[in-house]
Amino acid sequence: MRDIVVGGITVTEAAGADQPIVRLPTATTGFVGRTLRGPVNQPVRVRSFTEFQHVFGGLWQPSMLGYAVEQFFESGGREAVVVRVVNGGAPATISLPCGDGTLTLEALSPGSREVIRASVDYDNIPGAEEDRFNLVVQRLRTPGSEHIEDQEIFRRLSTVPDTARHVTSALQESQLVRVRGAVPATRPDRTFRPGARHPIGYVDGNPDGDDGGPLTDYDLIGSADKGTGLFALRAVEDLHFVCIPPPARNRDVGASVLLVAAQFCRDRRALLVVDPPAAWQACDEALQGLRELDLQSEHALMFFPRVQAFDRLRGRYEEFANCGTVAGSLARLDAHQSPWDGGPDEQLLLRPGIRPLHLLTETECHRLGAQGINPLHAMRPPGSASMPLKTLARGTGIAPDSCLLTARRRQLLLLNSIEQGTRWARFEARDRGSWPRLARQVRTFLLGLAAGGAFGRGADAQAGEVICDERINGEQDLEAGQVHCLVALPGVRHGEWRSFMITHGPGGSVVRAINSRTLPTGIRFTVRELSPAGVSAAHPLPSLDDTAPRRRLDEPTPRRTLAQELFAPPTNPSPETPSAILDPEAATARRFDLDLVTRLYGDIDGRGEQL
Repeated sequence: MRDIVVGGITVTEAAGADQPIVRLPTATTGFVGRTLRGPVNQPVRVRSFTEFQHVFGGLWQPSMLGYAVEQFFESGGREAVVVRVVNGGAPATISLPCGDGTLTLEALSPGSREVIRASVDYDNIPGAEEDRFNLVVQRLRTPGSEHIEDQEIFRRLSTVPDTARHVTSALQESQLVRVRGAVPATRPDRTFRPGARHPIGYVDGNPDGDDGGPLTDYDLIGSADKGTGLFALRAVEDLHFVCIPPPARNRDVGASVLLVAAQFCRDRRALLVVDPPAAWQACDEALQGLRELDLQSEHALMFFPRVQAFDRLRGRYEEFANCGTVAGSLARLDAHQSPWDGGPDEQLLLRPGIRPLHLLTETECHRLGAQGINPLHAMRPPGSASMPLKTLARGTGIAPDSCLLTARRRQLLLLNSIEQGTRWARFEARDRGSWPRLARQVRTFLLGLAAGGAFGRGADAQAGEVICDERINGEQDLEAGQVHCLVALPGVRHGEWRSFMITHGPGGSVVRAINSRTLPTGIRFTVRELSPAGVSAAHPLPSLDDTAPRRRLDEPTPRRTLAQELFAPPTNPSPETPSAILDPEAATARRFDLDLVTRLYGDIDGRGEQL
């Protein structure tokens, strides 16, 4: 998808049904934290640490975000999205003399390092237009320097209200300053005059900028309604990793931030890179700390131990949280073996210049790996086999492959690519003809992945399945302007499947896990409520709170032995659901409620869970 701004209106260009679904990038990483300067609560995409320095000011001792971004790019990261968060703070101002009055400009971003200055001239303005002036605003790297990082020029501004170039309205387009307070009736004085400090004549900014206080957990989390803090990353379509570095050298990220961030990643189908706390100095402390932390999520991952890297501000090696290093190393690993491709995991190794804080033995690596913590090495241990990378699901995932990091990454990338590549269906959901086109587009995408080995190779190769027809779309869906597409993806083990329902409608797109993998051709399940009198003793109404184990529909049917095939009666592979509850009917059946079908099938996955 591509955004084009025309006349202040943002137009989003999306792929159509006749265009192939594009694979999303594999390692776009979002960072949230405190910086020296830069826009607040706005996601800014940077592709190098030099670009980060230009926008956000580089390293800053009170904040660990700059170090994490530096280590991300040094470890092989290619693209980062940074969200600056502040706790209070005030912008610097510029006071432009206007005869007896003053025109005050304030920096758009708060902070003491936002060094700005301004110049006023009357070039090419007729003498009769006494309200007009030209304004030049510059941002400098450091106070008193001539290193100009940004410059904006505004010509023929006016101090008269309701004019097309009124200074307050015109500066709404500026990326550096805004007008504070009332505008004097007299235009600003010309800054070019003999004896000025600068050859052209500039008015320097006032030293009233303030960086604010240290960040709290509330600042990092932000507001979902206002799109601040962590929730500013919702605007990033290709987000894959989320890193929240410690807010200070002597503080770890709070448990509340981790819980909200894990839920955010679940909703956005991304992965949270969790830093091990500073108190975890050994394998036993890490295992005990993980039990106390009680963070179990297939949308989170952790590497241990922390790292040592050179601190250019202090001139020596210091201990750092490892989220930036891990995200950058995974991005570098993707260049050799992408998660889009099948195959075993490669061992994650640090680049020279960054080393683990502690060396782990092979036994400690296996103990950590069994609990979902990935060991971090600078060199490949001699004689040890590569261990699969893990998530922090720790047995709580809805499928056996939930604990495998690479498989989970591939699944999330695939779902995000399908959801974004089929958004054209929102505008054609009332047309039955869009159903086969949507299914064909998704099926072509899955077949291409299967041919590349994403779902296994050789005899174990499997292809996904797609359903988008009258079996899951009815008249009510057409009237509501929404379309459902069922996608079944092969799991890591042969014969295992995970199914997802992608729904496009006027309110947006939703992806959720379901249990059903396929529906027989021409068959449709209709769900209807039964009165108590209609429930017989032979077929009681199943309890939704029943915790008894039930076979999932997407589980493979157990194979029968040769003796069972020869002598035992045939088994019934159909679900153990009373026929009084689920009745197969023709495609013109009555109402189809996806939520109720999921519940009656025994949705141990969490009913309508968004991935």
